[in-house]
Amino acid sequence: MADFIIRALLAGLMVAIIAGPLGCFVVWRRMSYFGDTLAHSALFGIALGLILDISLQLSVIVACMLLAVALVMMENRRGLSTDTILGILAHSSLALGLVMISFTDNQINLMAYLFGDLLTVSWNDLIWIGVSVCIVLGVLFANWNRLLTITLHQELAQVEGLNVTRLRLLLMLLIALIVAVSMKVVGVLLITSLLIIPPACARAFSKTPESMSVMASIVGCIAVCGGLAASWFWDTPTGPSIVVMTSLLFIFSRVAVSGEKG
Repeated sequence: MADFIIRALLAGLMVAIIAGPLGCFVVWRRMSYFGDTLAHSALFGIALGLILDISLQLSVIVACMLLAVALVMMENRRGLSTDTILGILAHSSLALGLVMISFTDNQINLMAYLFGDLLTVSWNDLIWIGVSVCIVLGVLFANWNRLLTITLHQELAQVEGLNVTRLRLLLMLLIALIVAVSMKVVGVLLITSLLIIPPACARAFSKTPESMSVMASIVGCIAVCGGLAASWFWDTPTGPSIVVMTSLLFIFSRVAVSGEKG
């Protein structure tokens, strides 16, 4: 098997494994637009990296992290609803990034960043993804019960003395890190679907939060394998193919649930 296929498969599976449990928190907290906002801020990170002549991967991670911190700070000040804040940050960061890119002499393939180009993942990209996934998995495992408590029972978390703001920021930073390193897999405009659709598929068949997170990871892995196979055999764009596969799995799950109720 060609090396680029192996790299693409490994990268896709690693992202799918961590996107499962993180996506469950996105679904439970109704934060789907947060993923879109982070994806838009990634373009600002690309522009920043080009201007400062630093690693694009590092600059995108920094941009996503800064946006997550900005969101938590603005939420704590109140006065604006969360969806309004997300809309302002998303469109502002996207527009600013595109304007900044227009002032640089670098010629980059924006389509690869917008819609992903999994088949071009290098060993260096794979290391970035692998290290990030290991870090997020470790932090998520260590804080799972506390994050679950502030998500499902925020009042109980406050009674127990948990720092809700700090834990919410931690969760957003974890999501931001995964969105940043996942650009090569499905692209900044499609990463949210990989966070949302697999958990939505798993929700109907899961009885516990833990089983839902595991099943969401499995659904994501199946979608990556199916999307990669479709791209290989039919020469379709890899990132969108993965998203189409997740959509088909979601339709199948809905049909299966309807069949059981019938």
